[in-house]
Amino acid sequence: MPRVLLCPPNYFDVVDQKNPYMSREVAVDRVKARSQWENLRSVLQQSGCEVEIVDPVEGLEDMVFAANQLFVGAKNGYGKFVVPSRMVYESRQREVPFYLDWCRDRDYQVIELDFDNDYLEGHGDLLWHPDGSRIFAGYGFRSRRGGVEKFAAAMSKMGIPVEPLHLVDPYCYHLDTCLCPLNNESALVFPGAYSGDALATLHKLWPRIHLLTADEAHRFMGNGIVVNGTYITPYVTPQLERILREESLKPVLVDTSEFEKAGGSCFCMKMFLP
Repeated sequence: MPRVLLCPPNYFDVVDQKNPYMSREVAVDRVKARSQWENLRSVLQQSGCEVEIVDPVEGLEDMVFAANQLFVGAKNGYGKFVVPSRMVYESRQREVPFYLDWCRDRDYQVIELDFDNDYLEGHGDLLWHPDGSRIFAGYGFRSRRGGVEKFAAAMSKMGIPVEPLHLVDPYCYHLDTCLCPLNNESALVFPGAYSGDALATLHKLWPRIHLLTADEAHRFMGNGIVVNGTYITPYVTPQLERILREESLKPVLVDTSEFEKAGGSCFCMKMFLP
């Protein structure tokens, strides 16, 4: 049974512009947001996940996006571990200690990195290969190349390679918006999000790459959650349906329209736990 960490949207709001999707002119409907979050939790449970909760904190409106504050993993000989993020925006930096305390209370080993002037934003930019063999690391908008290199040095001590990927589309400011591993062999990729070298790396490492259009990526169809034969996504197109069918995945639609106002969707709102 996969375990997944969520944070309720008690204080969710859009108060500034951190990415191209955000605008102070667009109001958040908190009642609707709560309903959408509850539906995501229910769908995860129906898909066979055990859901755990980290308490929201007043004044931390983006804390609901539980993918970003930490990188979590497990490795034989090392056990469960977390790498705390150093996030670009000060308001989001203040979220990290609450997630870190949650993990410390559950005996995770903490790997602290000295980022200096660099940044690294957790599972927004750091994605495990489904078989645990490597980590894909996006940089260019939130995470910096230096942050990725410092993270890679720490992972190398555990024998885990890290593949840096340069992002170039501001609407795909995190890697989780433009790369979604579907299984050990295939992934959804929006090619316009990457530099030429980064795209070549992805083609080298995935036997099957399914290309998303800009419209699909910018509507968060590459920000889905793969779990127990389902693909949880806010929208689906005939092309995406065909891809999922080829990879033996069933699309499950979850409305995340309120959270999209802040530049996030299904994957952004959860953290899988080892």
